[in-house]
Amino acid sequence: MSSISALLLIFAFLIIGDNKVIAEMYTTKYDNIDVDNILASKRLLKNYVNCLLDQGVCTAEGKELKKYLPDAIATECSKCSPAQKKIAGKVFSHLLLKHRDDWNKLTAKYDPEGRFQNKYLIEDEDYSDLDEA
Repeated sequence: MSSISALLLIFAFLIIGDNKVIAEMYTTKYDNIDVDNILASKRLLKNYVNCLLDQGVCTAEGKELKKYLPDAIATECSKCSPAQKKIAGKVFSHLLLKHRDDWNKLTAKYDPEGRFQNKYLIEDEDYSDLDEA
């Protein structure tokens, strides 16, 4: 095999390998979404929660979230971008601290066996003292 053929083969392998990695990641199309604005708006947050619970219409962002959420929970967000992990942490904290009823409904649907909660949360933890933070 000539050195040019070998280089082309290596180059093709790298491209295919990179595409495989990219294909296994979630879309980053919404990584710059203003999550703080959504969390600050009771109306917007309720719309997203209702979307995820099949109780309301979904925006394009909501549809993407709904599509990937079960897999993200199952794989511990292994296909998430760094921005998505940061957003997820912010949303989880906000729901736990300020919207526990919504958190309970969402986890009942998306984590019914409690795997995520058992791994990342201290059961029966009282977060009420952190509400002022």
